[in-house]
Amino acid sequence: MNADTLLSFIGHFGYAALFFALWLGIVGMPVPDEVIVMTGGALTANGFLHVLPAFMLTYLGVVSGLSLGYVLGRLFGNTVLERLGRKKNKKKYADFSEALVRKYGSFALCISYFFPVVRHVMPYVVGLHRMPFRRYALFSFATGGIWTAIFFAAGRFVGDHAQAVGELVYRYGLLLAGVSVAAVAIAVVVRHLFKPNHSKGDRSL
Repeated sequence: MNADTLLSFIGHFGYAALFFALWLGIVGMPVPDEVIVMTGGALTANGFLHVLPAFMLTYLGVVSGLSLGYVLGRLFGNTVLERLGRKKNKKKYADFSEALVRKYGSFALCISYFFPVVRHVMPYVVGLHRMPFRRYALFSFATGGIWTAIFFAAGRFVGDHAQAVGELVYRYGLLLAGVSVAAVAIAVVVRHLFKPNHSKGDRSL
């Protein structure tokens, strides 16, 4: 399924298409989550979909798809990770997920949302490590709401460019985030350095 097919899918099935496109992401949906969520947001901006049901079905698609990964990890974790380990391009994501869990514990779930592919591998890993579902839900569902809101709102903002921007974020998301943070930091420093310094002695009135 490409981006055009996604739009056709949404045109035929409406809100449910957002849910199932994201729910199927755990098994390798060809369209990145970022593109799907931003497309949903864009379609609410042009009036094709209503904001609240579109956002709710999008959010539920995100968290239910990842929760399916958690369940599969609990039941078949070793088998799944062994299969991932046989694929070089997948093994690095599994290894990275394991490293995040060792270093950050439960907070690794929050971090993983902002790494494409790792977002889908992480539920298998924490499921394999027998993380209690209540703890998984607390960290994953809360972060999932924030993540979905960010990209849904971005989709509303960029409108017809949602698919192109979503692809860029998927490919270069971390780089773009780093550049943005650096730009803001520089702006703050420059503003502080060149801010007029009005001392008490300057107040002549």
